[in-house]
Amino acid sequence: MSEDLTITDLLVLPGTDLIWTAVRSAGPGGQNVNKVSTRVELRFDLNGCTVLPVAVKDRLRHLARNRMDADGRILLTSQKTRSQEQNLADARLRLAELVREALVPPKPRRPTRPTKGSKERRLEGKRHRAEIKRGRGGVD
Repeated sequence: MSEDLTITDLLVLPGTDLIWTAVRSAGPGGQNVNKVSTRVELRFDLNGCTVLPVAVKDRLRHLARNRMDADGRILLTSQKTRSQEQNLADARLRLAELVREALVPPKPRRPTRPTKGSKERRLEGKRHRAEIKRGRGGVD
């Protein structure tokens, strides 16, 4: 369990939806890397979360599709520093940014049509290319 995570002034993710564990970190660190578990794995239970609307959950599921496990939890890991506390803060910050990104609904696409000039240029280019190819024939 973890403490609540503030996303915006109006949205706070409850700590019951956040689970973090510390594991041994890879990479440089000397003897420290063999003794201390500084890498943090933060899991957010997206399916069990009740504070997010369905549309936000869908967008978040799409944004974090490569970080989802089979149980519907988002997994974020951090091993930037040698400090467990700083790695936990980094993972929580990244989760908050991900949720903030999912809060913004996408702009609706307005269909556009090609201009008359662009159609004419395309057709002129096709005619020009056809004339070049027609001129490659054998000599009579």
